[in-house]
Amino acid sequence: MRIESLGRLRLAAAATAAALVIPAALYLSTGSASAAGSNLLTNPDFASGSLTGWTCDAGTAGVVTSPVYSGSSYALAATPTSSDDAQCTQTVSVQADTTYTLSAEVEGSYVYLGDTSGTDTWTPSATSWQQLSLSITTTASQTSLTIYIHGWYAQPEYYADDFSLTSGSGTGGTSPTSTSTGTTSSSPTGSASPTPTGTGTVGSGSVGKVAPYADMSNNQEPLLNEAAEAGLKTYTAAFVISAGCEPIWGDTLPVTDDPTMDQEIATAKADGATPIVSFGGSGGTELAMACTTESSLQAAYQSVITHLGVTHIDFDIEGAPLDYTADNNLRFEAIAALEAADPSLVVSVTLPVLPTGLAADGVAFLALAKQDNVRIDLVNVMAMDYGSSFTGDMGQEAIEAAESTLGQVQADWPSDTYADIGVTPMIGQNDTSGEIFTEADAQSLVSWADTEHLGRLAFWSVDRDQPCTGSVSGLPSCSEISQNALDFTKIFDSYTG
Repeated sequence: MRIESLGRLRLAAAATAAALVIPAALYLSTGSASAAGSNLLTNPDFASGSLTGWTCDAGTAGVVTSPVYSGSSYALAATPTSSDDAQCTQTVSVQADTTYTLSAEVEGSYVYLGDTSGTDTWTPSATSWQQLSLSITTTASQTSLTIYIHGWYAQPEYYADDFSLTSGSGTGGTSPTSTSTGTTSSSPTGSASPTPTGTGTVGSGSVGKVAPYADMSNNQEPLLNEAAEAGLKTYTAAFVISAGCEPIWGDTLPVTDDPTMDQEIATAKADGATPIVSFGGSGGTELAMACTTESSLQAAYQSVITHLGVTHIDFDIEGAPLDYTADNNLRFEAIAALEAADPSLVVSVTLPVLPTGLAADGVAFLALAKQDNVRIDLVNVMAMDYGSSFTGDMGQEAIEAAESTLGQVQADWPSDTYADIGVTPMIGQNDTSGEIFTEADAQSLVSWADTEHLGRLAFWSVDRDQPCTGSVSGLPSCSEISQNALDFTKIFDSYTG
């Protein structure tokens, strides 16, 4: 964002991601994908006395003889760390357009069961064996399914046993969206992801319809937690920048080894808020300008995705990074590789805008993405700091910016609609004198977005959604207008899409 600089900007980072291991291989079930009612999972109750059939994060998991679920001899025991959620996965062959039921017995705090296409369920606390169960419907072309179980960072050891994945009947026709029959999930790994077509579409019900930014470098996360408790379901964690080619939030610790930020994210998650991670911003050095190869850049992005378990990522590209073609080529190569490795990953880009739309460099950025065959699921515009282009109505000009941007996006992807567009104003006083985004502006924008079914509404930022009082002062920490705490969050959260 073209706004306050990162408060904990670091000069260097020296840490290893060895504690976070991306599983290199996934086991295929030998069971028949067409046998309705049969368990498709290999070693579902760990009767082999080992992890055969399962791929677990290195050094986090094993089998135990106690506690075990009734009738079993062994169970999975996995211990999260401050940098690892102790995930175990298994991949099986499946039929397209078919509904499957996944279940498992679990014990522990913050245990998550799901599949990597985006459906999951969880329990905040199972003091004795508790069944988690959900329904998964495969897409029209899907032939494999990866299921997972994991805990949460820095939480105690969890146990799991008696897994089952069974098929029902084929649905035929267009594939429906997968839905969970278990507890509604707030996991970063949760929420169904859309099938990528054109630039992709976020789609009704997916993570990210309302996703205001939270400045993870500004030490204002408690307000994020209050917003989550008030009902906020999604937020955009900003910004991941670089120290060398190491992803950092803005202090002196790598994202993959930052217990403070991990705990803040875990707390917000426990209160119901799922993060989208945003790379870039206006402060510090963006990773594509620091990493020198596509493989190292992809690995840097992937380490954050895997560590936080997110399914949606954002690239906030502004200033110098927007204008360097070489860096953008490297970035797009890395994003394309991420998408190839995980087709369900949802990717948005956030770009500066005027009421008349994207500037020439923004248009060129999207054209290069199209040229490099990168799937952009959503183009989010920063409706703020217009300067001499401002005419006096921040709400209306945010709407005009979205309308103009859609026309520009359709030059590359003609089938795109407002479902592929996002709008992010800066609430309250903007950096530019005279530009003030009011609560009335927010209500106007939400009303228009409801009519047009906008893909995403956001604002900068949750930690500013409060009046300036006492020790809270200045644009990084408050809106500098008269309001109650979380007024804008509540207005934006009324958006239904």
